Amino acid sequence: MKIAFYGSSLLSSYWNGAATYYRGILSSLARHGYYISFYEPDAFERQQHRDIDPPEWCRSVVYPATAEGLASVLDEAGGADIVVKANGVGVFDRELLEGVLARARPGALRIFWDVDAAATLDEMRGDASHPVLRALPDLDLVLTYGGGPPVIDAYEGFGAATCVPVYNALDPATHHPVPPDPRFACDLAFLGNRLPDREARVEEFFLRPAAMLSKRRFLIGGNGWETKAMPGNVRHRGHVYTAEHNAFNASPLAVLNVARDSMAHVGFSPATRVFEAAGAAACLVTDAWEGIEQFLKPQEEVLVARDGQDVADHLAALTPARARAIGTAALARVTAEHTYALRGRQVDALFKAHAARQRELA
Repeated sequence: MKIAFYGSSLLSSYWNGAATYYRGILSSLARHGYYISFYEPDAFERQQHRDIDPPEWCRSVVYPATAEGLASVLDEAGGADIVVKANGVGVFDRELLEGVLARARPGALRIFWDVDAAATLDEMRGDASHPVLRALPDLDLVLTYGGGPPVIDAYEGFGAATCVPVYNALDPATHHPVPPDPRFACDLAFLGNRLPDREARVEEFFLRPAAMLSKRRFLIGGNGWETKAMPGNVRHRGHVYTAEHNAFNASPLAVLNVARDSMAHVGFSPATRVFEAAGAAACLVTDAWEGIEQFLKPQEEVLVARDGQDVADHLAALTPARARAIGTAALARVTAEHTYALRGRQVDALFKAHAARQRELA
C-alpha cells in the first residue's frame, strides 16, 4: 500500500522534535511493505540543518513553502491508499489538512497524526472553527504520539471515529550505548528547544537545581537558550544533531527530561528523549507525570522528580554505580517493550484492520 505523509520534516530535527519519531515509525512500516512518500516544506532553515540524507526506505519530497509548492504536493494525495496529515508542519497547516482530505481517493484511509495532542485539544476547546475539529467527520482515524485515556476520550468526545495513541519509542540501531564523550561530560544534561510552554518548567527542574548545586556541572542543549540567563555552572551547547544524541546521553552522570506544560498536565506522553536516553543506557531523571510507570519503573529504571528540589536531591545522592544500574535497567526495559519495530507492528495492524473493513463494505 502507498502512504502519502505530510509532516514537518523527516530529514531535519532542527526546531523539529518529531523527526526521530517519524523516522522510527515510518522505517518500521517500510519493512512491512508500505511504499511511503514524505512531503515536507523547505522552511525554518531545516534543510540547512539536516541530520540525515533522504533514506532508502522512503521517497522524500521537499517542496517550496509557497502556494505553488503546496499545490504541487497536494495533487499527489489522490494516488495514495493511506493519506496522513501530521500536525505542526508550520506552514499551510490548514490548507494541507483540507487539501489532502479533498484529494484523497474514495476508499483511502484518511488520518490526522497528532504529535502534540494536548495542545491541539486545548486549541479546539477554544475555537469552534478549528481546522482539525472541522475535519474530524471526514477522518477515519486520529493517531497521537501520547496522551493515553485522557486524549482518547477528548478526541472521541469531539467526534473522532477512532483515536489511538502510538507512543514514542526506541530504534536500537540509531540510539544505543556509546563511550563517553568529553564534550558532553557533566553531572546533569538537558536537551530541548526553548519553547514558551516548557521554559518555566526548565527553570524549575534544571536551572533551579543548578543554582542550588553550584559545585556540580550542568549542560543544556537545544535551540533558543543562548539569550537565557543561567547560573555560572551551566554550559549551553546549542543545537545537538541527532547523530550526537548517543554521546550526549551516555556522557553525563544523569540526563533530565522535562515535559512541556500540556503533556505534563495530561500525562501518558513520554517524549522521544525519554527513549533515546534509555536506549543509550543513561540514568534518566524525569519530571513527574501520570503514567510514567507504563514505560519505566520509578526508582529502578528512572528517577522521578516532583520539583527542582527533588532533582537536586536525586543528583546529590546519585553515585556512578547507581546511575549505571538505572541506565542498564532502562535499556533492558525499552529494548523489550518500547521499540519502533513494535510500534510499526501496531500501526500495520490498524491499517490492515481498516482495509478489511473496507473490503467487507464493498
